[in-house]
Amino acid sequence: MGCIELMEYEILLSDITYKEGREFIRRNFKEVYEVEPGYKLFDVYLIGIPPIFVGVEDGHIIFPYVKPCHGTFVLKIKDGEDIGRLVKKKRVG
Repeated sequence: MGCIELMEYEILLSDITYKEGREFIRRNFKEVYEVEPGYKLFDVYLIGIPPIFVGVEDGHIIFPYVKPCHGTFVLKIKDGEDIGRLVKKKRVG
């Protein structure tokens, strides 16, 4: 894919701190995985302060997305292939 902007996504939170996004994911989703900065998701490298939490729910991936000069968002995107790779990571909780 390469460009989140070209994908169909839902913004769950915007205009937040990175920590607020991380805690939102940890508190609101049952299936949460921990990844390192630089983890590749949808052909985009995630940036942020570790730990980076990524949620999975009903075939969707929920993750903090930092867009330089625009801030941090929590996005929800339907996934067909990245979930399988993600579930091999360290699960939180």
